[in-house]
Amino acid sequence: MEADEGNPASTSVLESSAVVSDNQTLMPIVETIPALPVQPIIPPVVPAAIPPVIVPSIAPILTIPPPQVPAPLAPLPVRPPIFKPTVPPQNGEVRTSDSDSDRDDLDSTRATTGEYEISEESRQVRERQEKAIQDLLMKRRASALAVPTNDMAVRARLRRLGEPITLFGEREMERRDRLRMLMAKLDAEGQLEKLMKAHEEEEAAATATADDAEEEMIQYPFYTEGSKALLNARIDIAKYSIVRAASRLQRAHRKRADPDENIDAEIDWALRQAESLFLDCSEFGDDRPLSGCSFSHDGNLLATCALSGVAKIWSMPKVEKVSALKGHTERLTDVAFSPVQNHLATASADRTARLWNTDGSLLNTFEGHLDRLARISFHPSGKYLGTTSFDKTWRLWDIDTGVELLLQEGHSRSIYGIAFHHDGSLAASSGLDSLARVWDLRTGRSILAFEGHVKPVLGISFSPNGYHLATGGEDNTCRIWDLRKKRSFYVIPAHSNLISQVKFEPQEGYFLVTGSYDMTAKVWSGRDFKLVKTLSGHEAKVTSLDVGADGCSVATVSHDRWIKLWSINRKEQAMDVD
Repeated sequence: MEADEGNPASTSVLESSAVVSDNQTLMPIVETIPALPVQPIIPPVVPAAIPPVIVPSIAPILTIPPPQVPAPLAPLPVRPPIFKPTVPPQNGEVRTSDSDSDRDDLDSTRATTGEYEISEESRQVRERQEKAIQDLLMKRRASALAVPTNDMAVRARLRRLGEPITLFGEREMERRDRLRMLMAKLDAEGQLEKLMKAHEEEEAAATATADDAEEEMIQYPFYTEGSKALLNARIDIAKYSIVRAASRLQRAHRKRADPDENIDAEIDWALRQAESLFLDCSEFGDDRPLSGCSFSHDGNLLATCALSGVAKIWSMPKVEKVSALKGHTERLTDVAFSPVQNHLATASADRTARLWNTDGSLLNTFEGHLDRLARISFHPSGKYLGTTSFDKTWRLWDIDTGVELLLQEGHSRSIYGIAFHHDGSLAASSGLDSLARVWDLRTGRSILAFEGHVKPVLGISFSPNGYHLATGGEDNTCRIWDLRKKRSFYVIPAHSNLISQVKFEPQEGYFLVTGSYDMTAKVWSGRDFKLVKTLSGHEAKVTSLDVGADGCSVATVSHDRWIKLWSINRKEQAMDVD
């Protein structure tokens, strides 16, 4: 009971110590506690089984610091007016606040006072952005619309929509884009009735006039309709080429199947003949530089042409003048003998080609080119003549009638070289656009376009084997193309100057001859295209060359006005045979 009476006294002391005014500190209270009378604590009498209850002393409790009462905060500093302008005074005092309600009031005040008015520049920027968005949406809408691809249909739809069918300087694609944007605009404005009405009228017109639609399609053909004479010529060329190709393939199969045939030995023998070429004869050709030469089909005659405009015929092998062909008004650029008879053709800068007899009489004149002619070549059948010109076209002529059968475009620049396949089915052209193209004479299509030269291609020639094509150009290289693989498989760094002419040996193509502006002609192997012989003797640019039908002689002409005949050494050949 005494312990119970002592506890209230200690409780009152604690309560009195807990009650502290705001303006007093705790230390004076702690000092007054020992001065109070404290009754001795007598533990109660309890049974021995129960341990005595130990009451902790009050002194350790006083060592715990009581919670500090926070002092009042100092007023916040006023923000600069740049970031936080003050609100107009109310009730005679200025106040600042960061509450959301104050910010809303401030924003409403700014809006009413017009502090954030949009400037003219901002308004223009916003208008441009809106216009760009509208244009983008319009383009998206237009891309989803179906617009006719035929220009005639585009014009018809524009007419039905009440728009001009064409504008000044407007092209087909621009006209189609204009129709697309117009349709998208009508769709965006909700004028679908007008658009659908125009579409229905088009469908009605298409179903009612089906024949007219066919006529409109004919106006955009993928080919140029040729004459009846061209059709007959294509049929004749196809029949001729089939027979020649079959004969060539049978000969090749027979050589491969015959155990007695040794192709490598034949090539070696032909190369030894070419290696024995020597300068057999030199003849002064003309007063002006020579530009072309050609052997007759039997090898008994040689024709040359010069910048004087005169072509001359020479007898072989002594190179004696037979006749002179005069008639062109400008310089001659090339001359070629017919492969079946003793007729020859000349090409001139007067835009004409002429057919002559060996006695000097004029047989026919081929007129039609719009610029000067470059090279000329006969078809293997001897019935057709091919000419190239600086008007970016090559043409095929009928020898008998003089009619222009074919006007062929395809090169982006002037066409210079031309050659016919030995079967007669293909023609090859080379031009100043650095391209060589192969044409199928039976169908009129361009079946191959060979890219590889980096400068104009001047010389071109088919190999008698049927699948090799040689080209030479101003990049000083001769490229060998495989018609089967449709690519170049060998590049010969042939000369130190541009290559003016390229010719295969006409029987089997066992060797190749190139002429160049470096004043030399070179003989190359047709098997591995290695150098066999260099024919040096000219003192100026070698402009043209030709190989005899038997492959035993090579003629070259140059700007030095001399004709040089290179022949094989007959004595060495006889020794080899023995």
